[in-house]
Order: sequence, then structure tokens, then C-alpha cells
Amino acid sequence: MKISVIIPTYNEHKVIGACLLSLIKQQKCNFEVIIVDDGTKEKRSEEIISRLKNEFAKNQIIYLKQKHLGPAAARNRGAGVAKGQILVFVDADMTFNKMFLYELTLPIVRSEFKGTFSVNEYVSNWENVWARCWNYNDNLVSSRRHKENYPKTQLVFRAILKREFDKVGGFSQGGYTDDYTLGVKLGYEAHVVKGAKFYHQNPSSLREVFFHAKWVSKRQYKLGLIGVIIALIRNSLPVTKVVGLWKAVKYKEPLFFVFKIVYGFAVTLGIVEYWVFGKGSK
Repeated sequence: MKISVIIPTYNEHKVIGACLLSLIKQQKCNFEVIIVDDGTKEKRSEEIISRLKNEFAKNQIIYLKQKHLGPAAARNRGAGVAKGQILVFVDADMTFNKMFLYELTLPIVRSEFKGTFSVNEYVSNWENVWARCWNYNDNLVSSRRHKENYPKTQLVFRAILKREFDKVGGFSQGGYTDDYTLGVKLGYEAHVVKGAKFYHQNPSSLREVFFHAKWVSKRQYKLGLIGVIIALIRNSLPVTKVVGLWKAVKYKEPLFFVFKIVYGFAVTLGIVEYWVFGKGSK
């Protein structure tokens, strides 16, 4: 089965090159790469993509552009032109073990599952203090992005049969949790696979922490309005000061206090943008 790897990008010039070079090294699979530029404001990403096109086989990279609508719309756009029977959704700040695509899609090829995901996700910039703080904020003490007891199924699909994706019209647009909407619409979850190791960059500067925290807060919350109020309280200045100080001591990382203040303010702003002004994109 042919695989279509779909990558939404938005101002990703710092990471898109490493992502593509990692995909070039994939083994034992037939695939194309579809990059959907979601309204990028800088030109360096396109320059890098154009330069690396020559590293791939002919017509293996497709580059599309759209106005800034968010990753769900970008992924749907990519799926619309995909020639593969299996869709794989990755981010521009990811890199991959050379057997990643093969191991991720093998259970689908064997008709064991309709969709899969991997828990073998690691932080690629663990040496960076802000990247470590991002994990500490999620109570993750190592470079792994998932706990050992992570569920065997989940709503977020890393790979899925294209016919299943098309059946429900792909992702619904909204906020950060757009990727959950596919599983909800399908009525079933993705299954974990063995192997399929990959790496993901955590925010590596306070600026990146701010903008990414603002983005992840743009979503639906459990309990609706009550959940929103709880999130606002948790990220209020008095609470973030206490939590920031406690975790700075717990993880012996003094800068976590600064991280938590910035993170909390960004989350509060993101909630306001999403719930008051209806802005779901980054």
C-alpha cells in the first residue's frame, strides 16, 4: 500500500528541513510527502522545501498553500490530493527512526487495524531548559512524551486508511484538539503499535513557550463553561506562582518558575481568544 505523509506547516523554517531529511531515510515503504503551508508569513520554509525536493524521488513531494485556517484544514487539504491508501499525519517539528513509517502502518497493511498511533515519542531537544520544563509541566520527568501506562487506544490517529478518513469528511475545524474530532466522527479509536519511534521538539524559548501554550489552550474543555473557569483558575497568577515555585524545587529547575508564569499567562490569553473571540487558529 502506498502511504501519503501529510505535514501542515506554519512558520516552520527552523524545523522543516530536519523533518524532510528524516523522511528521506525511511525504509521498506512506498510513500509521498504532502506539505500544506497554512498561511506562513516567512519565505524561508518554501526555500528549504524547494531545495530538498531534489533529494526525494520525482513527484514525491507535493507543496500546497492556503490562507491561515489551522492544521485541521491543512490536513484535510492534503488528504484531498493524496494518492496513498494510507494517510499519515505528522508535524513539521518531528523527526523519525528509519523504520517509523513501516512500523506505524504495518498493522493497517495486514488488516489488523484501520488506524494506529505510536507512544514511542521522545523530546528531541531535551538539553534545552525550556523543553525540559514543558515535560515537567506535564509531570513527565524524562525525555519521553508518554507515560509507561499510556492507553492502548486513543482518539488521535497518526495513521489511518484513506477510505475511512474520507468516509467522515476528515477533521473538523476548531482549535488545538481538532485531531480528536476524527476519532469521534469515526466512532472508534486508533491502536498503539510496536516500534515506530519518533522525536518531537518541545518549545525551546520563552517566546515559543508562550505561543505554543496559547495554542494548546484553544480547545473544548470537559464540563464546558465550568471546565473553562477551572482552567482559568489553574492558570491565574496566584496559582501559577505557587505551582511554579513547588515544581522548580521538585525538579531542581529554578527557571521552571519563570516558565510557569509565562505558560499560565499564555493559556489565559488563548482561552479568551478561543471562547470570547472564536479564534481557533494559532
